[in-house]
Amino acid sequence: MKIGIVCYPTFGGSGVVATELGIALADKGHEIHFITYRQPVRLNALSRNIHFHEVFVEEYPLFKFQPYELALSTKLVSVVKQFGIDILHVHYAIPHAYAAYMAKQMLKEDGIEIPIITTLHGTDITLVGSHPNYKTAVEFSINNSDVVTAVSKSLREDTLRLFNVRKEIDVIYNFIDFEKYAMQDITDCKRSSLADDNEKIITHVSNFRPVKRISDVIEVFYKVQQQIPSKLLMVGDGPESESAEQQVYDLGIEEKVLFLGNSNEIDKILCFSDLFILPSKTESFGLAALEAMAARTPVISTNTGGLPEVNIHGETGFLSSVGAVDDMAKNAITILKDDSQLEKFKTQAQNFAHRFSLDKVLPVYEDMYKELKANYC
Repeated sequence: MKIGIVCYPTFGGSGVVATELGIALADKGHEIHFITYRQPVRLNALSRNIHFHEVFVEEYPLFKFQPYELALSTKLVSVVKQFGIDILHVHYAIPHAYAAYMAKQMLKEDGIEIPIITTLHGTDITLVGSHPNYKTAVEFSINNSDVVTAVSKSLREDTLRLFNVRKEIDVIYNFIDFEKYAMQDITDCKRSSLADDNEKIITHVSNFRPVKRISDVIEVFYKVQQQIPSKLLMVGDGPESESAEQQVYDLGIEEKVLFLGNSNEIDKILCFSDLFILPSKTESFGLAALEAMAARTPVISTNTGGLPEVNIHGETGFLSSVGAVDDMAKNAITILKDDSQLEKFKTQAQNFAHRFSLDKVLPVYEDMYKELKANYC
């Protein structure tokens, strides 16, 4: 099949999942066309089965904000016509589902019918989509998609609560390609370059937005390092980066915290790690937590959104209420203070993560594509 994938090309979870899905589909022989304003960060190389089409937005003085939706829908029409795309799979409701619907209507004028799958990822529903300025358009786009999926049961419930949705919403969890976490692939891990032998390594990965509660990450680590010799790896970049560095300086722990910026080698970074901290205000799924678990790293997280579906309390890590930094620190110390306890949690985390293996999720998407294409033939 020829599948068009529309996503944000950034380090966020929706873009990562969309890109990894496209790569996996290409490996199975499907022809994949990524359509976005920049090559996705996880798309390291194009191949015979993978194509990238850049959306250009012309700048006109008339517009205060450039009309990306217009440029995207026009590009979708062009790519569908030129390459004979069978299905459009758009990730994130805003603005992708809306632009895809407009493209679908334009294509009808030329006698071309194309099905649209919309995958909801989280903030497009819970934070942005429910805003009065966008709610009607998002609701319309969801109801006019041919198939709608959500990455967790929690997100499906939020969508049904916030919107008047007439479509069925199928839950298809995010996934992990375990080949990237095979031990033979991380033999270059040089743990000694980051920490002493007696120190534990704690990691956080995110886009450093306010919803990630970066200050809580540092506060939890500050409490942990008072009892457990440890280092903190902060991976990512965003609006909270500068204040996080200042907080570290104010607490006097700058020699124990490393800010690594954005990285395409999360799997290699996680191979160093003993514990992962994710104290988010909300997470529709928690892909970063799943990636940590796949790398044998237990998780300390909040109990919000879809996180309890990924991080099992007392088995793969621990859950706490939002803002409960004392409880998170206590749970972290419980895992880290005993090596045998830590090893137990590491093994349990990785074992549970296998439930979200790419091998289990990819066939679900393929069957969906085949059924949808057959219905349009």
